[in-house]
Amino acid sequence: MSNRELAPSVLRFYGETVNEGSRLRRSADGRLELARTQELLRRFLPPTPARVLDVGGGTGVHAEWLVKDGYEVSLLDPIPRHVEQASAVCPASLGDARDLDAVDDSYDVVQLLGPLYHLPDADDRRKALSEARRVVKPGGLVAAAAINRYASLFEHVTYAHLHTERMQGAISKILRTAVHDGDHFTLAYFHRGEELADELRESGLVDVQVFGIEGPAWSLVKAVEQQPGDGPTDDLIASAMTAARMAEPYPELLAASSHLLAVGRAPASPPGECVSGA
Repeated sequence: MSNRELAPSVLRFYGETVNEGSRLRRSADGRLELARTQELLRRFLPPTPARVLDVGGGTGVHAEWLVKDGYEVSLLDPIPRHVEQASAVCPASLGDARDLDAVDDSYDVVQLLGPLYHLPDADDRRKALSEARRVVKPGGLVAAAAINRYASLFEHVTYAHLHTERMQGAISKILRTAVHDGDHFTLAYFHRGEELADELRESGLVDVQVFGIEGPAWSLVKAVEQQPGDGPTDDLIASAMTAARMAEPYPELLAASSHLLAVGRAPASPPGECVSGA
Protein backbone atom coordinates (compact mmCIF):
# COMPACT_ATOMS: atom_id res chain seq x y z
CA MET A 1 0.00 0.00 0.00
CA SER A 2 1.65 3.22 -1.13
CA ASN A 3 1.18 6.28 -3.31
CA ARG A 4 -1.44 7.66 -0.93
CA GLU A 5 -3.65 4.61 -1.22
CA LEU A 6 -5.47 3.50 1.89
CA ALA A 7 -6.40 -0.13 2.41
CA PRO A 8 -10.14 -0.75 1.83
CA SER A 9 -10.32 -2.50 5.21
CA VAL A 10 -9.18 0.73 6.92
CA LEU A 11 -11.78 2.84 5.12
CA ARG A 12 -14.51 0.31 5.87
CA PHE A 13 -13.59 -0.26 9.52
CA TYR A 14 -13.40 3.40 10.54
CA GLY A 15 -15.95 4.70 8.05
CA GLU A 16 -18.69 2.13 8.67
CA THR A 17 -17.94 -0.35 11.46
CA VAL A 18 -16.49 1.31 14.56
CA ASN A 19 -16.68 4.68 16.27
CA GLU A 20 -13.11 5.24 17.42
CA GLY A 21 -14.11 8.09 19.71
CA SER A 22 -16.52 5.85 21.59
CA ARG A 23 -13.90 3.13 22.01
CA LEU A 24 -11.49 5.50 23.73
CA ARG A 25 -14.15 7.03 25.96
CA ARG A 26 -16.24 3.98 26.92
CA SER A 27 -14.25 0.74 26.86
CA ALA A 28 -12.10 0.02 29.90
CA ASP A 29 -8.86 -0.45 27.99
CA GLY A 30 -9.72 2.51 25.73
CA ARG A 31 -10.13 4.77 28.76
CA LEU A 32 -6.80 3.53 30.10
CA GLU A 33 -5.17 4.21 26.72
CA LEU A 34 -6.60 7.74 26.55
CA ALA A 35 -5.65 8.67 30.12
CA ARG A 36 -2.10 7.35 29.77
CA THR A 37 -1.60 9.02 26.38
CA GLN A 38 -2.60 12.33 27.94
CA GLU A 39 -0.31 11.74 30.89
CA LEU A 40 2.68 10.88 28.72
CA LEU A 41 2.23 13.65 26.16
CA ARG A 42 1.82 16.33 28.83
CA ARG A 43 5.34 15.54 30.03
CA PHE A 44 6.79 16.60 26.68
CA LEU A 45 4.38 19.17 25.21
CA PRO A 46 5.67 22.75 25.06
CA PRO A 47 3.93 25.47 27.06
CA THR A 48 0.79 26.96 25.59
CA PRO A 49 0.10 28.57 23.26
CA ALA A 50 1.71 26.29 20.68
CA ARG A 51 0.64 24.85 17.34
CA VAL A 52 -0.17 21.13 17.17
CA LEU A 53 -0.78 19.13 13.99
CA ASP A 54 -2.84 16.04 14.83
CA VAL A 55 -2.13 13.69 11.93
CA GLY A 56 -4.62 10.84 11.66
CA GLY A 57 -6.46 12.47 14.54
CA GLY A 58 -9.64 10.46 14.06
CA THR A 59 -12.77 11.94 15.60
CA GLY A 60 -10.82 14.53 17.57
CA VAL A 61 -10.59 12.75 20.92
CA HIS A 62 -7.02 13.90 21.52
CA ALA A 63 -7.56 17.26 19.84
CA GLU A 64 -10.37 17.94 22.30
CA TRP A 65 -8.20 17.79 25.43
CA LEU A 66 -5.36 19.60 23.70
CA VAL A 67 -7.67 22.48 22.79
CA LYS A 68 -8.96 22.59 26.36
CA ASP A 69 -5.35 22.73 27.56
CA GLY A 70 -4.83 25.84 25.40
CA TYR A 71 -3.15 24.49 22.26
CA GLU A 72 -3.95 25.60 18.71
CA VAL A 73 -4.77 22.29 17.03
CA SER A 74 -5.25 21.42 13.36
CA LEU A 75 -6.35 17.89 12.52
CA LEU A 76 -6.22 15.82 9.39
CA ASP A 77 -7.46 12.31 8.74
CA PRO A 78 -8.10 10.14 5.66
CA ILE A 79 -11.61 9.11 6.79
CA PRO A 80 -14.38 11.58 5.80
CA ARG A 81 -16.54 10.49 8.74
CA HIS A 82 -13.73 11.33 11.15
CA VAL A 83 -13.13 14.74 9.61
CA GLU A 84 -16.81 15.61 9.90
CA GLN A 85 -16.87 14.65 13.58
CA ALA A 86 -13.55 16.32 14.42
CA SER A 87 -14.63 19.59 12.79
CA ALA A 88 -16.72 20.28 15.89
CA VAL A 89 -13.50 20.33 17.94
CA CYS A 90 -10.91 22.10 15.76
CA PRO A 91 -10.10 22.86 12.11
CA ALA A 92 -10.11 19.46 10.38
CA SER A 93 -9.47 18.33 6.83
CA LEU A 94 -8.89 15.22 4.75
CA GLY A 95 -5.25 14.33 4.41
CA ASP A 96 -2.60 11.64 4.28
CA ALA A 97 0.26 11.24 6.75
CA ARG A 98 2.64 10.49 3.90
CA ASP A 99 2.00 13.79 2.10
CA LEU A 100 1.23 16.61 4.53
CA ASP A 101 -0.22 19.85 3.20
CA ALA A 102 1.88 22.02 5.51
CA VAL A 103 4.99 24.11 5.02
CA ASP A 104 8.35 23.24 6.52
CA ASP A 105 8.99 24.10 10.19
CA SER A 106 5.42 25.27 10.78
CA TYR A 107 4.25 23.36 13.91
CA ASP A 108 5.56 23.10 17.44
CA VAL A 109 4.18 19.56 17.76
CA VAL A 110 3.25 16.89 15.24
CA GLN A 111 1.50 13.81 16.57
CA LEU A 112 0.72 10.58 14.72
CA LEU A 113 -1.43 8.62 17.14
CA GLY A 114 -2.74 6.17 14.57
CA PRO A 115 -1.21 6.42 11.08
CA LEU A 116 1.65 4.00 11.74
CA TYR A 117 -0.89 1.29 12.65
CA HIS A 118 -2.13 1.12 9.10
CA LEU A 119 1.09 1.42 7.08
CA PRO A 120 2.54 -2.11 6.85
CA ASP A 121 5.01 -1.02 4.17
CA ALA A 122 8.21 0.28 5.79
CA ASP A 123 8.66 2.89 3.06
CA ASP A 124 5.23 4.33 3.86
CA ARG A 125 6.08 4.55 7.55
CA ARG A 126 9.36 6.25 6.73
CA LYS A 127 7.52 8.74 4.53
CA ALA A 128 4.98 9.54 7.27
CA LEU A 129 7.70 10.12 9.86
CA SER A 130 9.81 12.14 7.42
CA GLU A 131 6.81 14.36 6.71
CA ALA A 132 6.28 14.89 10.43
CA ARG A 133 9.97 15.76 10.79
CA ARG A 134 9.69 18.20 7.86
CA VAL A 135 6.79 20.24 9.20
CA VAL A 136 7.80 20.38 12.87
CA LYS A 137 9.93 23.34 13.96
CA PRO A 138 13.55 22.88 15.01
CA GLY A 139 13.48 21.53 18.55
CA GLY A 140 9.79 20.65 18.13
CA LEU A 141 8.13 17.48 19.37
CA VAL A 142 7.04 14.50 17.25
CA ALA A 143 4.94 11.83 18.98
CA ALA A 144 4.00 8.59 17.25
CA ALA A 145 1.89 5.70 18.54
CA ALA A 146 2.12 2.09 17.42
CA ILE A 147 0.37 -1.19 18.17
CA ASN A 148 2.65 -3.46 20.14
CA ARG A 149 3.83 -6.62 18.33
CA TYR A 150 2.40 -8.85 21.07
CA ALA A 151 -0.88 -7.01 21.76
CA SER A 152 -3.05 -9.56 20.01
CA LEU A 153 -1.61 -12.38 22.14
CA PHE A 154 -2.84 -10.68 25.31
CA GLU A 155 -6.07 -9.36 23.82
CA HIS A 156 -7.39 -12.69 22.60
CA VAL A 157 -6.87 -14.24 26.02
CA THR A 158 -9.32 -11.61 27.33
CA TYR A 159 -11.89 -12.89 24.82
CA ALA A 160 -11.28 -16.43 26.14
CA HIS A 161 -10.76 -17.96 22.71
CA LEU A 162 -6.99 -18.03 22.15
CA HIS A 163 -7.01 -21.75 22.92
CA THR A 164 -9.06 -22.44 19.75
CA GLU A 165 -7.12 -23.73 16.78
CA ARG A 166 -8.39 -20.96 14.48
CA MET A 167 -7.29 -18.16 16.78
CA GLN A 168 -3.92 -19.75 17.51
CA GLY A 169 -3.23 -19.84 13.79
CA ALA A 170 -4.26 -16.22 13.25
CA ILE A 171 -2.29 -14.83 16.18
CA SER A 172 0.77 -16.95 15.39
CA LYS A 173 0.80 -15.37 11.93
CA ILE A 174 0.78 -11.86 13.42
CA LEU A 175 3.62 -12.75 15.79
CA ARG A 176 5.60 -14.16 12.87
CA THR A 177 4.99 -11.43 10.29
CA ALA A 178 4.01 -8.34 12.36
CA VAL A 179 1.11 -7.82 9.93
CA HIS A 180 -2.60 -8.19 10.55
CA ASP A 181 -4.31 -9.03 7.27
CA GLY A 182 -7.53 -7.12 7.96
CA ASP A 183 -9.90 -9.86 9.09
CA HIS A 184 -12.19 -8.44 11.86
CA PHE A 185 -9.97 -5.34 12.15
CA THR A 186 -7.93 -3.65 9.42
CA LEU A 187 -4.70 -4.16 7.57
CA ALA A 188 -2.23 -3.22 10.30
CA TYR A 189 1.40 -3.33 11.34
CA PHE A 190 2.50 -4.31 14.88
CA HIS A 191 5.78 -2.82 16.16
CA ARG A 192 8.44 -3.86 18.62
CA GLY A 193 9.62 -1.04 20.86
CA GLU A 194 13.18 -0.92 19.58
CA GLU A 195 11.93 -1.00 16.01
CA LEU A 196 9.67 2.01 16.60
CA ALA A 197 12.54 3.94 18.18
CA ASP A 198 14.80 3.13 15.22
CA GLU A 199 12.18 4.38 12.76
CA LEU A 200 11.96 7.75 14.53
CA ARG A 201 15.76 8.08 14.65
CA GLU A 202 16.04 7.20 10.95
CA SER A 203 13.68 10.08 10.16
CA GLY A 204 16.17 12.49 11.75
CA LEU A 205 14.61 12.86 15.20
CA VAL A 206 16.75 12.93 18.34
CA ASP A 207 16.23 12.25 22.05
CA VAL A 208 13.87 9.41 21.16
CA GLN A 209 12.08 7.59 23.96
CA VAL A 210 9.47 4.80 23.82
CA PHE A 211 6.82 4.11 26.44
CA GLY A 212 4.27 1.37 26.96
CA ILE A 213 0.99 3.30 26.98
CA GLU A 214 -1.33 0.99 28.92
CA GLY A 215 1.41 -0.93 30.69
CA PRO A 216 1.55 -4.63 31.62
CA ALA A 217 -1.84 -4.89 33.39
CA TRP A 218 -4.17 -3.60 30.66
CA SER A 219 -5.33 -7.08 29.63
CA LEU A 220 -6.49 -7.80 33.19
CA VAL A 221 -8.75 -4.76 33.00
CA LYS A 222 -10.06 -5.81 29.61
CA ALA A 223 -10.61 -9.39 30.76
CA VAL A 224 -12.76 -8.24 33.68
CA GLU A 225 -14.82 -6.13 31.27
CA GLN A 226 -15.50 -9.19 29.10
CA GLN A 227 -16.90 -11.21 32.00
CA PRO A 228 -20.45 -10.96 33.39
CA GLY A 229 -20.89 -8.39 36.10
CA ASP A 230 -20.32 -4.70 36.64
CA GLY A 231 -16.95 -4.53 34.91
CA PRO A 232 -13.62 -3.29 36.26
CA THR A 233 -13.72 -1.12 39.36
CA ASP A 234 -12.09 2.29 39.58
CA ASP A 235 -9.52 0.76 41.91
CA LEU A 236 -8.56 -1.86 39.33
CA ILE A 237 -8.14 0.76 36.62
CA ALA A 238 -6.11 2.92 39.02
CA SER A 239 -3.89 -0.06 39.79
CA ALA A 240 -3.36 -0.72 36.08
CA MET A 241 -2.37 2.94 35.60
CA THR A 242 0.09 2.60 38.46
CA ALA A 243 1.54 -0.56 36.93
CA ALA A 244 2.08 1.32 33.66
CA ARG A 245 4.00 4.05 35.47
CA MET A 246 6.06 1.61 37.52
CA ALA A 247 6.98 -0.38 34.40
CA GLU A 248 8.50 2.62 32.59
CA PRO A 249 12.13 2.10 33.74
CA TYR A 250 12.08 -1.51 32.46
CA PRO A 251 12.22 -1.73 28.65
CA GLU A 252 11.56 -5.47 28.72
CA LEU A 253 8.02 -4.70 29.91
CA LEU A 254 7.22 -2.77 26.73
CA ALA A 255 6.26 -6.10 25.19
CA ALA A 256 3.30 -6.41 27.59
CA SER A 257 1.61 -3.12 26.65
CA SER A 258 -1.12 -2.88 24.04
CA HIS A 259 0.17 0.32 22.43
CA LEU A 260 3.52 2.08 22.34
CA LEU A 261 4.20 5.81 22.30
CA ALA A 262 7.46 7.14 20.90
CA VAL A 263 8.52 10.76 21.32
CA GLY A 264 11.42 12.55 19.71
CA ARG A 265 12.51 16.04 18.78
CA ALA A 266 13.69 17.69 15.61
CA PRO A 267 17.28 18.82 16.00
CA ALA A 268 17.57 22.42 17.14
CA SER A 269 18.99 24.91 14.68
CA PRO A 270 22.76 25.39 14.87
CA PRO A 271 23.85 28.49 16.80
CA GLY A 272 23.35 31.65 14.75
CA GLU A 273 20.98 29.99 12.26
CA CYS A 274 17.62 31.68 11.79
CA VAL A 275 14.69 29.51 12.92
CA SER A 276 11.77 29.46 10.49
CA GLY A 277 8.63 30.87 12.07
CA ALA A 278 10.46 32.34 15.05
